[in-house]
Amino acid sequence: MLGVSNNCGFLSVLLVLVFAVQGFAVDRTKFRTCDQSSFCRRHRKKASSSLYKYRLAPDSLKFYVPNTEEKNDTEQGQDSSLWKSFSKRLLGKGEKPVDPYVRGTPPTLTGKLINVSPETSTGDEETLVLSVHAMVDGLVRMRVHEVYGAEDSAGKAYESARVTYDDLILIEEDLQPANHVAWMGASTHADYLKKLVPTSEDINNYTALQFGDSEGGTGNNMVLLIRFAPFSLSLYREREIEIGPIMTLNTEEMMHFEIRRFKERNENTESQEDTEDTTSSSDIDKKQGENSEKEIVGYWEDGLAIYADGTREEKGTYEDQTESHRKLTEASTLDREGMWEENFQSHKDSKPNGPMSVGMDLSFPGSQHIYGLPEHASSLVLKETVGDGSHYSQPYRLYNLDVFEYELDETMSIYGNIPLVVSHSITTGTSGVFWFNPTETHVDVMKNESAKGKLTHWISESGIIDVFMLPGGSKPSDLYRQYSKITGKTPLPPMFSLGYHQCRWNYKDEKDVFTVHDTFEELDYPYDVLWLDIEHTDGKRYFTWDSNNFPEPKAMQERLWSQGRRMVTIVDPHIARDNNYRIHKEATAKGFYVKNKEGKDFDGWCWPGSSSYLDFTNDDVRNWWADQFAYNKYEGTTPSLFTWNDMNEPSVFNGPEVTMQKDLVNLHGEESREWHNLYGILFHKATGMGQIRRNQGEDLRPFVLSRSFFAGSQRYGAIWTGDNFSEWPHLEISNPMLLSMNVGALSFVGADVGGFFGNPDAELMTRWMQAGAYQPFFRGHAHHDAKRREPWMFGEETMRLLRKVAMARYALLPMWYTVFWEAEMTGMPVMRTMWMQYPKAEELFSVDNQYLIGADLLVRPVTSAGVQESEVLFPTKDSWYDVYSNRVISAGNGAEADVKGVTVPSDISRIPVFQRGGSILARKLRLRRSSFMMKKDPYTLYIAMNVKMEAAGLIYMDDEETFGHVKRAEYAVANLSASQTKIENVVELGSGWQERTRDMEKDRMIERIVIMGIGKSPTSIQTSSGANIEFEHDAVANVLVLRKPDVSAISQWEIKLN
Repeated sequence: MLGVSNNCGFLSVLLVLVFAVQGFAVDRTKFRTCDQSSFCRRHRKKASSSLYKYRLAPDSLKFYVPNTEEKNDTEQGQDSSLWKSFSKRLLGKGEKPVDPYVRGTPPTLTGKLINVSPETSTGDEETLVLSVHAMVDGLVRMRVHEVYGAEDSAGKAYESARVTYDDLILIEEDLQPANHVAWMGASTHADYLKKLVPTSEDINNYTALQFGDSEGGTGNNMVLLIRFAPFSLSLYREREIEIGPIMTLNTEEMMHFEIRRFKERNENTESQEDTEDTTSSSDIDKKQGENSEKEIVGYWEDGLAIYADGTREEKGTYEDQTESHRKLTEASTLDREGMWEENFQSHKDSKPNGPMSVGMDLSFPGSQHIYGLPEHASSLVLKETVGDGSHYSQPYRLYNLDVFEYELDETMSIYGNIPLVVSHSITTGTSGVFWFNPTETHVDVMKNESAKGKLTHWISESGIIDVFMLPGGSKPSDLYRQYSKITGKTPLPPMFSLGYHQCRWNYKDEKDVFTVHDTFEELDYPYDVLWLDIEHTDGKRYFTWDSNNFPEPKAMQERLWSQGRRMVTIVDPHIARDNNYRIHKEATAKGFYVKNKEGKDFDGWCWPGSSSYLDFTNDDVRNWWADQFAYNKYEGTTPSLFTWNDMNEPSVFNGPEVTMQKDLVNLHGEESREWHNLYGILFHKATGMGQIRRNQGEDLRPFVLSRSFFAGSQRYGAIWTGDNFSEWPHLEISNPMLLSMNVGALSFVGADVGGFFGNPDAELMTRWMQAGAYQPFFRGHAHHDAKRREPWMFGEETMRLLRKVAMARYALLPMWYTVFWEAEMTGMPVMRTMWMQYPKAEELFSVDNQYLIGADLLVRPVTSAGVQESEVLFPTKDSWYDVYSNRVISAGNGAEADVKGVTVPSDISRIPVFQRGGSILARKLRLRRSSFMMKKDPYTLYIAMNVKMEAAGLIYMDDEETFGHVKRAEYAVANLSASQTKIENVVELGSGWQERTRDMEKDRMIERIVIMGIGKSPTSIQTSSGANIEFEHDAVANVLVLRKPDVSAISQWEIKLN
């Protein structure tokens, strides 16, 4: 009987998971839930909602358009002197700036938000500052912060702004004000507002901003409707006002802002018993028992202690602790537990600044599908966490953690996060919200019955409310263009990084390295990079080598590079506290370490043992770190050595939740709770800076892999999904995990091929290698306790299957490189959900077991055992061609909303892959052992005709290594097109290559052209000069093959099909 894989996606294996991975499971007692975090518990499910009721004071509103010095003709226009006053107070441009942290577009509208609740959390009148920033491309930003300097009832005041990190994340130069903004009030635009408000009687409770690219006409203009009481925002596309808002803020009145306060006497009397996590002591006792008196000599990555007698702390037993915590007894009573001090297990968070959490509801009316919030081991579509029939009981948590042996189908935090939610629907198109807050955040997902859509509730521990609304448009690409203006695009990686990477913890010595390398050579198996894990160092001291096992590191790298291969070494952020270690001595002398609350260098436990952690929020520290990659400092390195950043959540084995305490501080005195989620991205950034800086003369692009990430990490390198298992469910979940990252614009991503923990059999290894070959980052990796699993370790037959799919990856490198270039130009993800290209095909909105590479290659990995056939859902808007036979597998009919399911062969020898009709893809088919050896190889064009007998495609070309394409315009783009009668190439040449075209033509030749979907053979085929071209036509397969056309991808030409 044939094994058939269907389109149920991730949910099809939930029952299997319980049994398949029961031997591996996270110690859940090490990690908090919302119920164990006081700030989340206070505000989830409207627990304290009666204390927060906000009204926007109409008489406080002030309006100014920064692009003009003239008064606006709206009802309350403001002059330039007022704008200067605003800029001093709100943008930090005065002598004593109130908020020195904010960057980007100046506010368009400001006002006061007043908490009108009869009882507030502070007991005082609570007033906030609202600023709305209308920007180009329909973007709008809303910030809410405290009124700095305002005294409380005791006459005390906070004079300084809450710290935010605009300068570290946002692309300031791209955040430009809208070209046109109009303020519309009831007295001046009553007829217009009546189209937006529920009833005409409500019109005086609303105002609006109309903004966009041009004054007058709808065009791409947006309308932001502002309700005074209760305060809310609704964003409309002006041309689609009749559809309703595409997103709303605070329509469910879940907004809260915990004003900073001073600790009162009655709060000092709060007992330890009250503030303590009531489960902690008993849990520790259960776990340690008689071991509680044993001497601890270290910790492992799972956070469990290692004892002097060689035994280890046992995992605890997780129980839901929801009911054990104090709850609100009355709606108006504040749950004070954990406001000023909070314990988790043996760790105490001193909370010197008290409660500072913020939150709000953000809704997507009319949308049933929302995505994003990576990184979670869960489905592509965000599932409900609240309400009847909810899939989860806990909110999605955004707090970067080293979760050892993470579980699947969970909302637990793991290594990285991007606080972005994207909505897609037939009615409202694609839109999104970016919640710019790097503190610990929980996000509930629920139904919004009144708006017939989805609602999200965001709760952050600190910071401010800072929301970017992305209106998107009818095409998903509109949203990604907008989002790239906020956090940036993916830079084009060097070509070698798109090849295959071979890694293991650890290749033990130079002999082992050479044996692995030589075996790849002997088997003609392509690979580009060989990796070394932590054991290559001298006692886990980074920037060093184990002199016994790696005595000649430069010679080792040079030998591999002589055959076109690079190497990667691991460099983690924890620094061994060894006074004989240069890095530690310098960092200590310069005072560059994160401090504990007593002001001393923090001492935590990681791979080297006792370790300290550099403050990467500090620019001086990042620059110093970058300097350490210089060849005269990182001795034994060459330009062919690149870097892997691991453990950068950061991982602290003996810390709360295996990370830093929240009351540690950086060099500016800012608590870790404020910047925790930024640590990984800033470490990643600093390492990339080091690679660029070490090669200034050669201008080489960096390559850095990181485990931890945040919004904007796409600017700095690759990311992988961390320590997965050699189990079928972990292979299956890799697809939705990577797609979710791409939803968050994080494109250069992959999962460890074969699984990190455990031992895959030949079938699982083959299927994983097939999947990995069609994912952006392609690396095999394994734990040191796993059996060796280089491709030849599974026998000759399996090795041939693995080599076959690796060769397919290398043949498609021109396509991968071109799609990454498109990502750099447009912001569009590389690995795309089906709905990103087929936004009208609703049947595809939940699909996460197939996807697209760019727009043209559809991939359906096989993720379960014993499969011989798989069902693929084909959008019928286009035709689809099987890449193995070049035959049509699904004929298109142009219908944008239709989908056709087809059962296709998928035995162990193949992964289902299909080329879109209407596309042209380039391959390089000569077998080489690395991408470097392929540089001058000729192309084969694969032209897949659509129903109109047309096709088009691109080949992007540059030197594949340097920044010459950016700095000197050294690049070319081949714009290829085809019809029944001709094939044409129109070349766009960068100015740096315009004088060198003839010299480079021979290195970019096209040796063959395969045209799919040609039913009738031409009588002759000629170049524009009249030279005849050999061809062969297969009337059964409808495939036409042109041989040796003698044309170059970098020159203009036309081929006629007669």
